[in-house]
Amino acid sequence: MISKAGLAVVDALSTGREATPRDLATETGYSQAHIYEVLDGLLDAGLLIERRGPNNQRQVRVAAHPVNEAYRTLHSELSHVDWATLLSPATLNVCWFLDDPRRVSEIAERLKITRQSVHKALSPLKNRAMLSSSGPKYAASNNLAPLLAFAQAIVTHEHRSRAREYAPSATVEWCDPNRALVRVQTTEDTDALLDAPDWQVTALGRFEEYGLQFFLAGEPAFWYAPDEELTPAEVVCHTLVLNSGSRRVSYAMLLIEALDINQETLTDTATWYDLESTVAAMYQVLQEGVEDSDESPVVLPSEAEFRALKEQYGVA
Repeated sequence: MISKAGLAVVDALSTGREATPRDLATETGYSQAHIYEVLDGLLDAGLLIERRGPNNQRQVRVAAHPVNEAYRTLHSELSHVDWATLLSPATLNVCWFLDDPRRVSEIAERLKITRQSVHKALSPLKNRAMLSSSGPKYAASNNLAPLLAFAQAIVTHEHRSRAREYAPSATVEWCDPNRALVRVQTTEDTDALLDAPDWQVTALGRFEEYGLQFFLAGEPAFWYAPDEELTPAEVVCHTLVLNSGSRRVSYAMLLIEALDINQETLTDTATWYDLESTVAAMYQVLQEGVEDSDESPVVLPSEAEFRALKEQYGVA
């Protein structure tokens, strides 16, 4: 996660100008020694570009990077706010959850921090009247879409960098501050993540563990969520996030049937992936045998198609 000092440097360079470490130390108020450390980290992360000026002096500028583009948009659309002072890593993490109204306890549980820590992270936004409240729930005000986009860019960059330490072809398909779903393109990268700590095969590649084996066209997907159990409900959601075509929907329904996954449990998990309506439609078919309709959020199998799939894989 980008530090406050790192954000101050990005802010100072957001207009596209070049600057020396001495210039940046003067503008941000951080020591020149600390600025050197910050610059090294930002260069390693691909956020900055460096060249040597007269007398071999370091000159840096922002790179063409999604994080920098998101910050430039935030700065241009809401230029009256001193974002470099206002935002901290903790506040950016909490911002990921503010697209919908959420309870502080819900955010705390998801981030595995205390409610007090969430309130502390929210306080800079509360003090600037940037939050809209709905009872005990908080969400970002309507005009703060650029802030949410910047928080998402930061979180995605963090997970992409982590995955690419092992697998250079990795791309992030979904993430929150503590979790990430990624795809890779090569068998070498698959092998690397299979051997890496904290990474697990998920989605269709995980079905074999439950007695359902399918041909994988390409490499399996991987899940990063340290110290958390990968549940069947998560596997169903990952399958649908990666591909919501009719075959994948059928396979997800097959896993629900094979493991008798509780609808409430799956719906609670699906909330984080914006899949609640998809899950509801799937259970409607499973429980009531309703045919596909134009109003369904996904293409669902007919009763006959799904019955044949169950027979093929021996699911009662």
